This record gives sequence, C-alpha cells and structure tokens, in this order.
Amino acid sequence: MFPLVDFNKGGCLADVEKFSEKILSPVQTVAGQVNAAQNCWSSFMKYMNDFVTPCLLSTNYFAGVEQAKLMKTSPLESFQSYMGLLDFSLDLTNRFLTGSMRAINDYNSREMQNAMAAWFNTFFHLEGDDITDFLNRQAKMMDSVANAYPKAIQDIEPEFGFHFERGENIKFAETDRFVVYQVLPTDKTVKVNEKGKPILILPPYVLGANILAFLPGENKSYTHCFANMGIPTYIRVLKEIDETPALQIMTSEEDALDTRFFCEKIMVRHGKPVTLNGYCQGGYMAVCNILSGELDGVVDALLTCVAPMDGTRSKGLSGFLNTLPQRFNDLAYGTKTLPNGNRVADGTLMGWVYKLKSIENESPTVAFFRDMMMLSPRNGGDVKISKTAAAINYWLATERRDLPLAITEMSFDSYNKPVAEDGTLPVKMFGRDLNFKRIQEKGIKWLICYGEKDDLVEPEVALAPRDHVDVELSAFPKGHVAIATSWSNPKSAYALHTRFGEKNQRGPVRFQLDLDKELSDQT
Repeated sequence: MFPLVDFNKGGCLADVEKFSEKILSPVQTVAGQVNAAQNCWSSFMKYMNDFVTPCLLSTNYFAGVEQAKLMKTSPLESFQSYMGLLDFSLDLTNRFLTGSMRAINDYNSREMQNAMAAWFNTFFHLEGDDITDFLNRQAKMMDSVANAYPKAIQDIEPEFGFHFERGENIKFAETDRFVVYQVLPTDKTVKVNEKGKPILILPPYVLGANILAFLPGENKSYTHCFANMGIPTYIRVLKEIDETPALQIMTSEEDALDTRFFCEKIMVRHGKPVTLNGYCQGGYMAVCNILSGELDGVVDALLTCVAPMDGTRSKGLSGFLNTLPQRFNDLAYGTKTLPNGNRVADGTLMGWVYKLKSIENESPTVAFFRDMMMLSPRNGGDVKISKTAAAINYWLATERRDLPLAITEMSFDSYNKPVAEDGTLPVKMFGRDLNFKRIQEKGIKWLICYGEKDDLVEPEVALAPRDHVDVELSAFPKGHVAIATSWSNPKSAYALHTRFGEKNQRGPVRFQLDLDKELSDQT
C-alpha cells in the first residue's frame, strides 16, 4: 500500500512531487529506451541498405555479363574462375566480419566502462551520472543518429557546392559536353585581376565539381581560394550525363579538344596562357591532354592534386583489383545501358568498389558504430554536428556521377597497366603515345600536390611522374579531400596561398600567384 499523505502538513506538495518523480522517472526511462531501440534498428537498416543496394545492382550487371560469357568459355575455365571468385568473396566476408567485430568491441569497451560507473554511482549514491543519466544519454545518441544527423546532412545542401543556378558565378563558355564558369570571389572586397594569369580547374569525373566548393561560406572552398586572391578562376563542369548523349559517348580526344576550346577563349580574354589544374581523376585527364599536344600554345603550367598517375602502384585499389580472377576484372561488370542505348559506367557502383577495397573500415556496421561514437553526448550536453561532417556526408550521398565509358577505360587501364620504364603511359590519344617527358621538353612547370595519408590515391601513385621528369612537390597532411576541405581555409596551417612545412613547400594558390608575378616581371 502507498503511504498516506497529509496535505494539511507543511511540505506535503514537495513530498507529492518526489513521489511522482519516483513513479514517472522509470516509466520515462523505459519509454526512452524503447524509442532508442527503434531508432537503433531503423538507423542500422539504413546503413545496411546504403551498402546492399549497389551490391544488388552489381549482381544484376554480373548476371547479364555472365550470360554472354558462359556461352564463349569452356566449363573448366568458368569453374576455375568461379572458384577464384569464391575465394575472393570469402576473403571480403572475413574482412567484413573482422572490421565489424572490431567496431562493436571498441564501442562496447568504451560504453561498458560508462555503464559500470553509472551503476556504482546509482547504488552507492556517488557523484556523477547514474544509470538513468546513462540510459538517457544512449537514447539521445540514437536520436541523433536516426534523426538529427540525417536532418543536418540534408540541411547543409544550400551551403554546399557552387549552386550555379543562383547566378553568382559567370557562365563563360560551353560545348556539347561541358560548361565553363568563371568563379567570382566570395570576398566582396576583392576584384578580379583581369590582366592576371588565369587558371582552369578540371574537377574529378565521378566525385563531381561541388567538392571543390565545399563550404564557401565557411571559407572552405578550393576554387574560391584562387578567386579570393583576384586570380581569374574558371572551372569546367560536366553537363548532366543522363540528359546529354554527347557526353555519354564522349572520347578522351573530345575531352582534349573541348579543353583547348576553353583555354583559347580564356587566353584571349586575359592575354596570358592558362594554368591547367586537375583534381583527382581530373588531374590525370589534364596530364593526358597536355601530353597529347593538343594544348600546345595555350597552357604553360600544370597543377595536379591527389591525381592518380600510375594506378598500378596503389596498394589499395590496384591490389584489390589484382586479387580478382582475371575474368571478372572487366569494366563490363560496372556498365549500364541507358534508355537511348548508350552505355556508361555506373558511378554508384564505382563508389561502392572503393568501399569494398577497404571493407574492414567501410562496412555498414563500422560506419554505424563510428557515427554513434561521434554523436555521443559529452558531459551531458547536446550533440553538436559540425558543418564539415554534414557536408562530407552530403557529398558522399548525393554527388556520385555516371561516367563516359571511354574516360573510365583510361582510368581502368592506368590501374591495370603500369607506366613504361621510359615514361610512356598505358593509354593513347589521337593515336599518339603519351610520355611524361614531353612536359619537361615543352618547358611546362608542374606542381604535384598529394596527401600524405591518402588511402584512395596513395602518395606513390600521385608521385609516379617524378621518376621521369623534374616536378615540384607539395605534401599535405591527411587524406584525399583534405586539400579541398581542411586546408582550403585561409587560416589553416597549410593554407593554399602560403608556403609551409620544413621544406617551405608552395600551396597551389601560391604557385599560381608566383607564376603570374614571373610573367608580369618578364613584360
């Protein structure tokens, strides 16, 4: 029986409140944990769905290709290939499970200590979080993972990228495949130096151009680092491939010819030759375009950032491809046919392959627990989701692009065939051999920027040209997109317009400013 409360005595209201708290607090905690369990399950299934969807897509492509191959290969050869594929799949599964168990163990090790401390505080009436506080914190964390974090990712969309539709940048020229925009300063006190040396930026194909305008409002934009220094800054943007048949069937030669068209127009406007700047895959295309000879007379300097120059040196992606049976190391397994009959490389599947190569660190379980630890409240406070984290995830979720097959084949060949001992690349353009030595022969100055901890384009992959030509190097800490994110902040330790490090290396913007000064001094 509940004790009777005498409402005529002083303090009776406080007693009632305490009594209500004892009744309601456990009920509220249980309700919170039920809701947390629902959030946990729905969140984990979303992470799994994001991983499984491209897996099912690849299975569909695989079945279509194998229907044709089975009719052309002997049963013995097919059996051997499938056994090799089984070994490959078992290895992936083992790495998947190992990484998942490690992530679960890391999370449980940390939270078990917190749980034990909460139990002791509860039973012995010690200071600190009690078990109710601990459970409420877990519920708040799961709400962040399930609701607050996805909302923050969606809400960052207006701040992320170029948003050319707003008219803040100038549409300068276009072809059937590309549009070139002049990127204007976000700092309204800066005016473009019309007589300055211009730069044309080639963004990566599959990752899109918007990563190079990461968060302009936060002073984290690779492209705006140039524009805010008054440099005439241009970026070449792909048209929508689903709506552009000319892009769907584009060849590497058309890429070079379009680039020359743009460079000629830029050079006429500013009176100085263009610096060509390629990021990631855009860097490889920039080098090939120059080596083809089609840019002679309009380009006199080259910048490449985290660009794969010899993919066979990659311990990650190239090593991953080499473990596949030769039969399955074929672009056909990642190719889709559009309604008009044109075939393109599936960008969603390409992104999934990068996850597969690092499955022990990129499995849905690992990603789920990693985000839970990131979003765990500290010291009882609210979870603060950084704009950087939200923008990175928005980019990863929405910026995958399908690729023209001819361009994808160039990258595919670069990861399967090494650069020759004399510096000749494994691809041709206009029927011509492409050799790194041509850049030095033409007197083109070249700065290679790379990430010291880049696990997508490892340093040895980006630095392959230095075996054949003299190039200037600039090493940046962190990984593949740090130059376009962390170090694009003008106040960062490796600001792009400065010199930095023990070797007094030049950032890409400083490289461009110095080139312009040299040209101005000559005139």
